[in-house]
Amino acid sequence: MVSDQSESGIPALLKLSSKTSVLPIVHGSGQFANTVVQWLLNHSFDCVAIPLPASFQDHVEQAILELPKPSVVIQRSAIWTPDLPPDAQEEQSSFAGYGNSRGNHSRVNYVPIDPCQGVIAAIRSCIGEHIPRFFIDQETKDFEPFTGMVPDPYALRKVSPEKYAAALLPAIHRPKSKQTNDRVAHMARRLKQLEQQFNNILLISSVLEWPWIRESFSELKKHQKSAAAISETEYEPSEVITEILPVNPSTYPFMLGELPFITSLYERARSELDSSDDTQIDGVKELLLAARNNYRREMGSRGRRITSTHLSKCLQYIRNLSLIHRRLTPDLVTIITAAQQILGDGFALQVAEFANHYSAVHHEEPTSESVKFGIDRATLPNGMTVDTVSRLPNPPSTWKTVQLSRHPNQQERSKWEYKWNPYSQCSYPPEDKKIENFRSRVFERAKSIIGNDLARTEKFTTSIKDGIDIRDTIRNWHEKKIYVRVNPPNRGTLDTCVMLFDSPADPREYQWRTTWFAEHSEESTIAFFATHFADELVGPGIGVGTYGGALFLYPPIAIKDVWNDPQLDYSTTLEERLIAAACLHSRGKEIALMSNLPPGTGWKKLAKRHRKQLIHVPLSSFGDESIQSLRRVHVLNGKEVRSYAEEFIRKI
Repeated sequence: MVSDQSESGIPALLKLSSKTSVLPIVHGSGQFANTVVQWLLNHSFDCVAIPLPASFQDHVEQAILELPKPSVVIQRSAIWTPDLPPDAQEEQSSFAGYGNSRGNHSRVNYVPIDPCQGVIAAIRSCIGEHIPRFFIDQETKDFEPFTGMVPDPYALRKVSPEKYAAALLPAIHRPKSKQTNDRVAHMARRLKQLEQQFNNILLISSVLEWPWIRESFSELKKHQKSAAAISETEYEPSEVITEILPVNPSTYPFMLGELPFITSLYERARSELDSSDDTQIDGVKELLLAARNNYRREMGSRGRRITSTHLSKCLQYIRNLSLIHRRLTPDLVTIITAAQQILGDGFALQVAEFANHYSAVHHEEPTSESVKFGIDRATLPNGMTVDTVSRLPNPPSTWKTVQLSRHPNQQERSKWEYKWNPYSQCSYPPEDKKIENFRSRVFERAKSIIGNDLARTEKFTTSIKDGIDIRDTIRNWHEKKIYVRVNPPNRGTLDTCVMLFDSPADPREYQWRTTWFAEHSEESTIAFFATHFADELVGPGIGVGTYGGALFLYPPIAIKDVWNDPQLDYSTTLEERLIAAACLHSRGKEIALMSNLPPGTGWKKLAKRHRKQLIHVPLSSFGDESIQSLRRVHVLNGKEVRSYAEEFIRKI
């Protein structure tokens, strides 16, 4: 019988020879990076073979010593022009020329110094454990990546690396590129030579390349080609210059294999000597919790309540979307989509911002020497925009668009504030329609409360009136009689409504107090106090405030400004002034009052002074999501702003 594992404990599938083992990995995966570290700790290797050219070694290892700060090692080469004399050629090949010229574009090769990159994790561990490492890939000036779709690396939580690699074998196609085949053959020859010096070698290889390295290695073995027969010049570094460059923190998502937030969690686990096996999944939970905490700090009482039940539903939504996309772990679009659908745009924006936040390095500011990464492109420190090709290519990504309005920066806000016209203000029509519909709901709820207070029951005789009263019938069951409900006819109509969203209200917080008049007959006359819209500009000519309380008069009538009317100066608080104004201008006897708590003795006396009655509608009888979305009021700097306001207004 043949054993599935060698004496060293390494599976036979991953043994190229008695001296050389291979660990196939998926580049840019934190799960595989963790597996690489575990292999180096659990097995004893004399040296580690790295799938990178020797010209990168010095700068890659130097950059790794700067981790957890991410960076890139870029390969520089001259852009040669045959017609120029040698002196001019030498001058042109200076730092200003990156990569190889392709028409009007240039292309550079780079190595991402990413903590979640398996190859980088291997070098990092080797440096710490003083294990020799050899960069064995072939030197190429115009690198052609060999990559493809692979199963979710999270499968390693339940599947061993050899089973993962074996499952992929039927789906891995032979590389068609001559360069890739040459590189594979070159690495096989280098491994053959390393066997002359070391007895226990580990090769870290791409999961898509290792079968062909194994095949080339077997061919060398079959033909008994000795290491001495390999030309030294085949793997000597060519005249290629590499450079370590920092990365602009705002562009980390385009360079790192995992989300920056997840990458920082891996770094935290490493620094605390904690297990990082579940970081991929637990990181999503931590991301939602961190976003919730920041959302609460930023929004305060203006934001919607986010409970553990909401987060549980969000996680369930994320799981379902991931399974629909045939993934075990969610991508950023899935997380944001679930957060947006369950908890609104405001929270989804917090999730998006935190997901791209790399907290392993504090207070990192971009410099003029930083590289700005994009989708397969980058802007170098000299301002040149080039195509980029990673020497450790991640699986192909699918880029999608998510509709979220970002937070404006301070420069934009200053510009919008400077251009604001203080003599031109109007409301946002969709919000007007929404709050008017809600005012109608409050009126209906108040009318039903009035009817319930005046309803009576009587014994059934010839008519069931407004229905059988089950409660009184059961209460008087001993009489063997049926009781029916009698609702009085509706007397009068409600024309005034006071909504108190935050009571007691702090006058220092709600400094914007005004009265707005209806633009047409379907709108109410409204007086309210709110946070000042000028403190939060969200777009050009668009400010947003938060209602603390509001008075609605419908049908609309012309009244004095509530906040400057001397008849109301006896009121001492913001809420009392609105209630006093409602009592003064209401044409009916009843006034609908929506608030958290029922009106106290002071408010009842105030209403009685005007011979009015306050009908309390509990604020809790409406959904928290509806209330918080209604509290936001956008102010537009002129009616012309309505044409584009939708592009800047976020749903809470």
